Amino acid sequence: MFEYHGWVHVLESAGAEDEDDGRLQGIAAELRDRIREIDSPYLLDLRWMNGELFVHFGGMPNHRHAGVIAFFGEVGRRAPGSYGLLHVHDDEWRGHENEFRVFRMVRGSVAECPDALLSPCIPLLEDPFPATD
Repeated sequence: MFEYHGWVHVLESAGAEDEDDGRLQGIAAELRDRIREIDSPYLLDLRWMNGELFVHFGGMPNHRHAGVIAFFGEVGRRAPGSYGLLHVHDDEWRGHENEFRVFRMVRGSVAECPDALLSPCIPLLEDPFPATD
């Protein structure tokens, strides 16, 4: 399974006084078009909240959906002031099968980090499989 949950606060730049509402509206339109292209049955939502733009992610397909992680990074490239987190658990990711990983966006740049709050999945989140003879 490939489980993911995340959010991005979409910002044109890291300086609030530099925000150009017209430019942010353009970024929102570009992201809306990309979300339509991706057309996933899972949560991929762009919305304005209290005058600020956010993208929300969530899903659990059977296998890794690399487009989710790629789109997370794309948001940061389009809006380099953005920040957010994307938590991922991929039980087929060799070497990371038993852990969540976090993709952290700061000022539009993405870095991958271990998630110590939700890992190791077994035994923290789930019981170990019973031993078989």
